[in-house]
Amino acid sequence: MTKPRTLTWRAGTVTAVRQETPSARTLVLDVPDWTGHLPGQHVDLRLTAEDGYSAQRSYSIASAGSGPLEITIQRLEDGEVSPYLTDVVETGDQIELRGPIGGWFVWRSAQPAPVLLVAGGSGIVPLMAMIRERGQVRGRQPFRLIYSVRSPEDACYADELQRRVRDDPGLDVHMVYTRTAPAGWPTPPKRIDVATVNSHGWPPDFAPDVFVCGPSSFVETAADILVALGHDPKKVRTERFGGA
Repeated sequence: MTKPRTLTWRAGTVTAVRQETPSARTLVLDVPDWTGHLPGQHVDLRLTAEDGYSAQRSYSIASAGSGPLEITIQRLEDGEVSPYLTDVVETGDQIELRGPIGGWFVWRSAQPAPVLLVAGGSGIVPLMAMIRERGQVRGRQPFRLIYSVRSPEDACYADELQRRVRDDPGLDVHMVYTRTAPAGWPTPPKRIDVATVNSHGWPPDFAPDVFVCGPSSFVETAADILVALGHDPKKVRTERFGGA
């Protein structure tokens, strides 16, 4: 019987920071002996105060499987950890982390099926890792992303997604704005619905691999729509978080 892998805490050094939106920030980390990860996995981060009090949170990995480790953090105003990571951490700081963690909500580039990604808010992070991995390995699987955000200002990786749609053949991105749409947008703000998924996802008879990530209510709605449209529930993988 194979023993489970033991995860140890390590200190990663922040080598760069990028502001993705007014409330979301990416940290690029140099982690000793980091051997890579699967797109969709996450890491645990731990912060320890001078008095010894510590707080731990899990964050999805945003980067492709090889290269520097990147995580994107959405600030929660009443959060214990995210305000520090988005507002205080600077280049050169060290952060304790362990991982990579997770083996179910992952995409492997050897999987030949078309892929449908459905993201709500910061749920884009692990799905972006999959898009970046596909670009890095020059995957030929057709990808479709449905990305729901409150407003254009809340969309992470907006410029990169536009560039990848142009440069990565077979990648399609459809934005859904729930509160404020860009000027000239063809549809008024709305939440994701059956028409959205039916028009911009894959037909169920294509048997796509489906990954849905976002707040719990968003994930439940999207998963219900996918199953109602005929998608195999076993091929609809979901990951959710509690923040709005």
